[in-house]
Amino acid sequence: MKYSEVLEYGAFSVGKAEKREILNKRLGELTPYHYENCLEYRKILDFLGFSLEMQFEDSPFLPVRLFKEFSLKSVGEDQIFKSMTSSGTTGQSVSKIYLDKETALNQQKTLIKIMESFIPENRMPMIILDSERVVKDRNFFSARRAGILGFSLFGRDKIYALDDDMRLDISKIESFLQKYQDKAIFAFGYTFIIWQYFYEEMKKHGKTLDFSNVILVHGGGWKKLINRNITDREFQTGLLEVAGLKKIHDFYGMVEQTGTIYVACEHGHMHASTYSEILIRRAEDFSLCGFGEKGLIQLISLIPQSYPGHNILTEDEGMILGEDDCPCGRKGKYFKILGRIKEAEIRGCSDTYESE
Repeated sequence: MKYSEVLEYGAFSVGKAEKREILNKRLGELTPYHYENCLEYRKILDFLGFSLEMQFEDSPFLPVRLFKEFSLKSVGEDQIFKSMTSSGTTGQSVSKIYLDKETALNQQKTLIKIMESFIPENRMPMIILDSERVVKDRNFFSARRAGILGFSLFGRDKIYALDDDMRLDISKIESFLQKYQDKAIFAFGYTFIIWQYFYEEMKKHGKTLDFSNVILVHGGGWKKLINRNITDREFQTGLLEVAGLKKIHDFYGMVEQTGTIYVACEHGHMHASTYSEILIRRAEDFSLCGFGEKGLIQLISLIPQSYPGHNILTEDEGMILGEDDCPCGRKGKYFKILGRIKEAEIRGCSDTYESE
């Protein structure tokens, strides 16, 4: 099943039985393809004794950390269109992801299809709660830079809320809000950046803004907030206090499966789209967990063609809450993230200012 066929389906309109058929067909193409075209992937599958003809729950997954240790790609060097790296603090290794033009284009198309369910229009006035220097630096293509560029697809007349020294420009934001006071505005940023450089600066100076017509999408950096005992509820309450912000959508994703994101709905549930799947596994034997049972998060993305990142085991814990019956009306599995496993290397998509 070609990915162009998968994209013909709505992002959250496919029920369990049809979703299963899509997953099996697409993985039935991807896994053999990567087996034939990526030597390291083939060696891993041969060593583990996996069959290429399996149901999607039993198909082989790679620990996400392997992308830090090896240059895994299923295309020749001449086909690499761009490469991306994950976030990481000084001294940490980073994942290296290699994209051909087809995979990069499908990432973009998928992000658009998913976000159609959460924002009212594709081209909205946009506030980027970050510094423009992140995207001006072309020497690297980090997760944070990729996120800003990716979500900029939904914006027009964009402004950056922080200057090159990560200082909040409140007057610029006020002028922008005044200009579009009668229109819906799209805002994007990474969670820890928003908290430290927007919320805390507003609090420190006793300032408030009117973000009542703003839709915020944010993700990454929760590890750093958890370490400071800041919960999701406190994050939302804080933004309501300093900016009157009510429409907030958290998202979960990683550079190893760029384009495939899991967005929180109006009820706070993360959702798997038609183009991806989530499984939860027990750490002791990797058997599948039931709904409501905590375990390791396994992510399946139907996009990756240029590298074998279609089926990965993350270093995060979570639990599936249900399937096809979320009160928001979206089909598919919905779940919540519980955090990083204790032994996992500390990292976050926020690529904190200090680490740069």
